[in-house]
Amino acid sequence: MAKRPSGKPSENIPLFAQIRTSQELGQFVKQYRTSQKILQADIVGLANTGNRFIVDLEKGKPTLQLQKVLDVLDLIGLEVIVRRKGAK
Repeated sequence: MAKRPSGKPSENIPLFAQIRTSQELGQFVKQYRTSQKILQADIVGLANTGNRFIVDLEKGKPTLQLQKVLDVLDLIGLEVIVRRKGAK
């Protein structure tokens, strides 16, 4: 059985990233996942989704279901924060 990720960030991963494209999000998710030593199969099992979805997410497929993406991000210990451009 896959274990739930600890959510402790690796020193190699920034605490936040400005994401403007689905490709940037996919790259960040993959980098974070691998830094946490989480396998795609672990996410598939915990998120109750198919492997294809995780592959597509990490490749930056722009047509993925938003709620599923948010669920996977939450599962691996990431969150989305929306703010007005230029706000500090």
